[in-house]
Order: sequence, then structure tokens, then C-alpha cells
Amino acid sequence: MENKWKTGFFLIAGLNLLIVIILLSLIFVPADEKGTIQKTPDEKSVSFQVKSNKADLNVLINQYIQKEAADSPIDYSVQLRDEVELYGTLQFFSQEVDLKLTFVPEALDNGDLVLKQKSISVGSLPLPVSYVLKFINDNYKLPKGVDIQPNNKIIYVNMQQLKLKSDVKIKVNKFDLQKDDIAFTIVVPVE
Repeated sequence: MENKWKTGFFLIAGLNLLIVIILLSLIFVPADEKGTIQKTPDEKSVSFQVKSNKADLNVLINQYIQKEAADSPIDYSVQLRDEVELYGTLQFFSQEVDLKLTFVPEALDNGDLVLKQKSISVGSLPLPVSYVLKFINDNYKLPKGVDIQPNNKIIYVNMQQLKLKSDVKIKVNKFDLQKDDIAFTIVVPVE
């Protein structure tokens, strides 16, 4: 009988020791990393998809223009309707003349935006488009990243060069003004 008790005791002690070893190994083995933030060494930014509308973008664009072109001798504003409309005034023989340019926007695959000149009016006088675009380029203070190409009759907006807080970058995904379908990717740098 003594052997059965000894055998039973060692069997239970061994089972307890096995359970303790299993518990300790579970405690000290690193956890599965599914709940941690995964970051690869070459990952330097995170992206967010944003949908917007014309009304909100009108406010944002014109606030940006006011800050970036505050010392420009000519006031101008941009309105998003079914097209992109630029309104401004210019001095002509000590008279202020109204200026309106209308553009058709196109989102490029690289996230930039091209504004193709559609119509122009300076008062009621028709002027060559390339002349007016050159005049705007020479006399209006445009934000960095906005490139007027008078000969091509376009304004190229390099979204990566626009100066935004915290080095945030914006890429245009969709810019359909007639359907009010506007989508961006906001790229935020991370350390």
C-alpha cells in the first residue's frame, strides 16, 4: 500500500509541476502582437480618406488664399460651383476692373489637380487667355505649388508642395464638382 501512496503522491506532484511550468511559460512567452501598433521601418506616414463638398472647400480654399496671399497687391477669391471660378479685380488706368476666370478641374493619378481654362472675362472685354494667365502669374501672389502655365491655358496645383501645418500632405482622388463628389487622401507624417 505504501507504494500506491508514494506513486500517487509523485504523480500529483508531477502533474502540479507540469501545470506550473505550463503557466510560467505562458506568462513569460511574448504575447501575440495583434493588439500592438505595427510599424515597418520604412513607414513614414499614415493616410486618411476624406470626402468633402463644394461649400466646405470654398471656405477652406479662400481662408488658405487669404493667409498665403495676404501681401498680394490684388485681391482674389475662388468659388467652386459646377466649375472652378476665380474672381479678382485689377487696376486699369486707375479704375478697378472685374476679372473672372472659369476652369474645369481634373484630378490626376499622382494626386495633383489640373485646372483647364474654360472661359475668361475682364469686364466685358475679351482678352487672349494666355495673356491674362501670364498677367495673373506676374501680378498675383499665388501659394507655393500653384503653377500657372499660360501657353497651355492651365493652372497646375501640385498638392504635395502646398504648405500645410505639421507637414500634412493632400492628394486629390476625385474632384467632380457637378456631382459634388470630392475626395482626398490626407497623408500625415509619423515619427
